Parts: sequence; C-alpha cells; structure tokens
Amino acid sequence: MRSKKRKNYLIHSVSEEELIKRCRRKDRAAQKLLFEKYSDKMFGVCKRYVKNHEDAEDVLVEGLFKVLTKLDKYKGTGSFEGWIRRILVNECLMHLRKKHNFRMTVEVSNIDIQTRANIEDDMAAQDILNLLDLLPIGYRTVFNMYVLEGFKHKDIAEQLGISINTSKSQLLLARKRLQTLIKKNQMPDVG
Repeated sequence: MRSKKRKNYLIHSVSEEELIKRCRRKDRAAQKLLFEKYSDKMFGVCKRYVKNHEDAEDVLVEGLFKVLTKLDKYKGTGSFEGWIRRILVNECLMHLRKKHNFRMTVEVSNIDIQTRANIEDDMAAQDILNLLDLLPIGYRTVFNMYVLEGFKHKDIAEQLGISINTSKSQLLLARKRLQTLIKKNQMPDVG
C-alpha cells in the first residue's frame, strides 16, 4: 500500500508543465509518470471503441507512445489531457479501420426514433458503457464519436471513409438499438 501512495504522490507532485518538459527531454522517469497518470482514463476511452481487452491495451500503448513521440507538437494551448485523448481516439479509429470495413454499413433514411429526454440519467455510467459493448462496431464507433467525443457527422464520415448519411443513419440505429436494450434491461424478470 505504501508504494501506491508514493506513486500517487509522485503523479500529483509534478506539475503538468514540468512533466511535459521532462518528457520532451526523454526523461524515462517522467515518461513512466505520464503513462501512469493517464493510462487508466485513456484505457477507458480505448475500451469504448475497441471491444477486445487485449486490442484496447495495444491501442493504449501505441497511442501513449505516439503522445511521447509527438509531444513537440503540443503547443500548450487547450487541455493536455484533451490533446492526449484526441490522439488515443485517432489510434482507436485507425485500429478499427484496419479490422472493419465501415463502407459495408447500410444507409437508412427517414427513421423515426422517439427518445426520452435524459434516459442516461436513469442508468449508471457503467451500465451505459456495458450496453455500448453490445452494439455492432459501426453503431458503437459512430455513437462514441458523435455523442461522447463531439465529432460532427462530416468529420466522422471523413475519419471512417463513409458518407455523411451513413454516419447519421448509424447514429440513429445505435440510438434505436440502445433504447431497445435499455427497455429490455428495465423489464422485470418474469418466470
């Protein structure tokens, strides 16, 4: 337990600016500290996109390595954690593009989906993440990018090599599937 307290102390005792400076100088201790400081949160980001635990770990390591090698590109404007997050999301998307053909998704138009406002408030965050894992890869990826990361449909379409309409339909279908899953999980067991 003492080493965990020491690790937490080290992570919080070094300022973000100092950590960045030391990492830019290739200080191995600082690089390790950066990994320890951001790996848990960024692994959560990876798991939202990449379902397989081992693949998510690989993407995390590749993404954090890219953070360390591209640190000179961080200009100090905006959130450093947000900059790291963007790199990790891009790594996830590259991984998914290698494994899945997003162009094979079906475009659907004129879908009428009625949503209940703030349905997320009724569920714990982990429950929602668990439900996201049940979505097909295309639905989950577009949902994550649009709802959780704030991408626009145009950007999603460019990143995934799909049309804007496909992005929109994947989001609508993801929401519809989530509603079905939520209703199913809220129904009491009979039998």
